[in-house]
Amino acid sequence: MDHAEEAEECDALELPDAGEGIGHPRFHMHFIPTSSSWLNLVERWFRQITDKRIRRGTFQSVPELIDAITAYIDAHNENPNSFEWTAKAEDIIEKVRRAREVLNKIAIA
Repeated sequence: MDHAEEAEECDALELPDAGEGIGHPRFHMHFIPTSSSWLNLVERWFRQITDKRIRRGTFQSVPELIDAITAYIDAHNENPNSFEWTAKAEDIIEKVRRAREVLNKIAIA
């Protein structure tokens, strides 16, 4: 199944409103395909480039910025580090449970 088919499938789903027991009335639930979880890693990578190279530099032109990004990527690829998930599922679930308790105590205006 390609991305267009996944998007059509998600659009075709009839889901209850967030206020109908699956979420909190202050928030709108967005359902995304499970195959999109790789986007988190892409966002993390761009945040890393932004924090460690782009914000630390001064660039006089677009080609200079491109050269700086390319040099950062080349240096990173010389000694790459894999991402290791360190959080335990039980800890994440407990944190979500506590957050939900707090949200449910907040009076909805």
